[in-house]
Amino acid sequence: MEPRLIAVYGSGGFGRETAWFLDTCGEGGVLYKVVCFIDDNPEKHGKIINDIPVMSLDESYDRFPCAKVVCAIGGPKTRKATVEKAAKRGFDFETVIHPMACFSKWVEIGHGTVIYFGNFFSVNIKIGRHVQINVKCNIGHDVIVGDFTTMAFGVNISGWVHIGKNVYIGVGANIINGTEENPLVIGDNAIIGAGACVVKSVPANATVVGVPAKQIK
Repeated sequence: MEPRLIAVYGSGGFGRETAWFLDTCGEGGVLYKVVCFIDDNPEKHGKIINDIPVMSLDESYDRFPCAKVVCAIGGPKTRKATVEKAAKRGFDFETVIHPMACFSKWVEIGHGTVIYFGNFFSVNIKIGRHVQINVKCNIGHDVIVGDFTTMAFGVNISGWVHIGKNVYIGVGANIINGTEENPLVIGDNAIIGAGACVVKSVPANATVVGVPAKQIK
């Protein structure tokens, strides 16, 4: 089987982790070949990082027009802008699900989403476009995750939680369950701090931290 060609957008720490992660997907899943990093910093162009060349967006498209992009940028708003830039240039995007992620057949996953290894997904879950779900996250039943949301390492989300677009959920955060009649809602553009325990809905654009989580911004 021929590998799928991938251009990883972002050559920083998360980009390098993502390139390695794509290599591990071949162990029982889809075989990928990372052909380049794309980086907007001209000082990085022409360098080799972890055996992978770094290129501008234009050069990468000229050389690898058939490659698909995986956007390895953690910040939701920056990732959204980057995805739009790559799409305008002509790139399409790969949806990546590691073979060591465990989920039921009642999970919907949007285009361009990346799901790393060691994750668990229950039933009747809807995940939007270009979502990043990092290592060892657990998502319960009837959860909705909006476009461009990021979950860092070790996030736990209970059932009947509705997460908006462009939300960032920090390392080890926990979101308790809502109910069918009254889901717990995380508004668009919210930030959930690392280690926070969210016990009630969070307004759009708010930042919450602590146990229990309280708004600070």
